[in-house]
Amino acid sequence: MNEVLDFLKSVFITAWSFLNSASCYIVISFVIAGIIHEFVGIEQMKKFAIGTTKISGIVATTVIGMIIPICSCGTIPLGISMYYSGAYLGPVLTFMTSSPMINPIALVLSYGLLGKEIATIYLITGFVAPFLIGIIANKFAGPELYYKPAYENANKQIQLEKEKKSFFSKIKSGLHWSFFELSVVISKFTVSGMLIAGILFSVVPQTMIQRYLGNPGAISLLGITVVACLMYVCAVGHIPFIAAIVASGAAPGVAITFLMAGCATNIAELLSIRKLIGKRAVILYATSVILLSEIVGYITNLLLPNFKPVLRYDNITHSISYANKFIIEFPTALKYSCSILLIFYSLISLYRYLKKKKY
Repeated sequence: MNEVLDFLKSVFITAWSFLNSASCYIVISFVIAGIIHEFVGIEQMKKFAIGTTKISGIVATTVIGMIIPICSCGTIPLGISMYYSGAYLGPVLTFMTSSPMINPIALVLSYGLLGKEIATIYLITGFVAPFLIGIIANKFAGPELYYKPAYENANKQIQLEKEKKSFFSKIKSGLHWSFFELSVVISKFTVSGMLIAGILFSVVPQTMIQRYLGNPGAISLLGITVVACLMYVCAVGHIPFIAAIVASGAAPGVAITFLMAGCATNIAELLSIRKLIGKRAVILYATSVILLSEIVGYITNLLLPNFKPVLRYDNITHSISYANKFIIEFPTALKYSCSILLIFYSLISLYRYLKKKKY
């Protein structure tokens, strides 16, 4: 009985830790998502080629995603809002890949802790991989290529153009949609995804993961990719972790594969894409990430056969102190408040589901 209680305690502590690390970014994303939904229409999407299958739209969302330092869970509200506002699937998945995979903070840390060779490959991969995923999504998507109701509503809005909303009315309408509709849907996947990640971390201790990842002969790159996809990985937070693994003897390709697959995918994100966009979208997304991370990891090992770890005290202190200038550290009370808000939203979603089942 005590073992069961200890296991449950470990699961909830781990899940709560994961949720706290992402909750503030998710709530901020709700605000931005509401504004995007209300102010960015079909015409603006087409103007920037995000509402088309043009390559320029994929390039734009790749660069935007690389600049914004936000976790993979934080990109969910933004990506879904873009999709529901008229963005095509390619740019949406491109943004949801590039934003969590690489950002200025992660790049600074990777240069200091992993070395210029791995960091350079990481930077190139951070642009090329999301770009290719966007092209693949646009090419092989079916009916989910774009959200048809967004275009139907756009036509209705043109007919009612005389009834224009004021600026503050749009803000109010956008936030109402985001915090009373989108948030309820997103939070149930986020909280449940964190719980699943907590279970995985409790069943498979991080020390065991590090031991197997530290021995390239014990597990294939595919196995590393699968482990990374199941874990909740933050590009910034896990760079010291993967640097320690590489320093312990892992091949350099392990670092790229782990950071790419882990940061670009997590259970909450995959569940959200599956439920809110479609099964084909999540298959295209997950398959592309896994295959590309495998290829890049393999190529990295070929390019760096005699790689020597650069994990030294001077590099650590310099890179971390420099990266701290970019990092926004939210107060603990705010993190807890945002986490409780997300749990509240998920309970509302659960209540609605049970009520629907009952009747």
